Amino acid sequence: MRVVIAGGGTGGHTSAGLAVAAALQQREIECHWIGSRAGIEARRVPEAGLPYHAIPTGKLRRYWDWQNFPDLLLRAPAGVVQARRLLARLAPDLVFATGGFVALPTVFAAKSRRIPIVVHEQTSVPGLANRIAGRMAQKIALTFPQMGTEFPPEKVVVTGNPLRPELQGGSREAGLARLGLDPALPVIYLTGGAQGSHPINRAVGETLAPLLETCQVIHQCGDNPETGDRPWLENQARDLPAGLRMRYHLIPYVGAELRDVYAVASLVVGRAGAGTVSECCHLGLPALYIPLPGTSGDEQTANARLVQAAGGAVLFPQIALTPRSLLESVRGLLADASRLKAMGERARSLAVPDAADRIVRLILEAASP
Repeated sequence: MRVVIAGGGTGGHTSAGLAVAAALQQREIECHWIGSRAGIEARRVPEAGLPYHAIPTGKLRRYWDWQNFPDLLLRAPAGVVQARRLLARLAPDLVFATGGFVALPTVFAAKSRRIPIVVHEQTSVPGLANRIAGRMAQKIALTFPQMGTEFPPEKVVVTGNPLRPELQGGSREAGLARLGLDPALPVIYLTGGAQGSHPINRAVGETLAPLLETCQVIHQCGDNPETGDRPWLENQARDLPAGLRMRYHLIPYVGAELRDVYAVASLVVGRAGAGTVSECCHLGLPALYIPLPGTSGDEQTANARLVQAAGGAVLFPQIALTPRSLLESVRGLLADASRLKAMGERARSLAVPDAADRIVRLILEAASP
């Protein structure tokens, strides 16, 4: 049996696909991935050892941008043509779409070739791409029970969101040793996603000294030349007293070491994308979520609210983000170790440990004639 995975553009779409690919390979099912030429999946999928096929992709923008014209008129149609050729050559039994505009050309191509399609929605609010793809799919796997009417109920199966295998089995000892951390001090993992978050980076950088008086910080900042956050943060760190400077660990991108970073973290502070939220829930990590405003359906706020309602996180709107407010919120959480422990346990209650296996069973059912 052969499955083609399509999707990417964000860590959430990519991580879910990689987790399912690992579960499929355990059953000796061959997997290929069709994605964009420059998205996060173009790096992470080959790193995982999967055959990767890049095609042109457009972007679904519901606002004015001159790039809408070449995307809709040139890149997206070219992507469908290339995806059709790839599917003709690969002859998969099924296409598994993980979401994002990156998946749509392959979904359209699969529909035209009468190849079964399964869609996975990671967030609590379905995005436009998945709402379109869902119309062509045999089955739709959801992370959370459907709250609206975006998908036909007869197609929907609640499976949860899988954790990629490389994040399992993290070691606190390895995390402490890797960065030379003090085991007696709490550790915050700050992340704005693969590209970093400019508002979060600046708020953290402007309150580094008082923040580091009570904790250690692993800061995944991205390396966006347009914002210049990385060199600015490096300069901020150089101005710290030597004792505090040793507590600050600035990292543009966290790779294979992420499982050990999670294992050593007392608190996660970052965006509320599907990937980060799912990972924190699976690993039982308390979080302070600062949702990215303006996303489709305000999905990150919805993700954060869901975990907050379960008692596993605190939602911190970006509009309230200042260096002082961030410092006060983090200090308040770190001051109550029993609360952090309870938050982690409640976050874990939202995870579905066998989500990958549930999705694989759905794929096998949909692929059966």
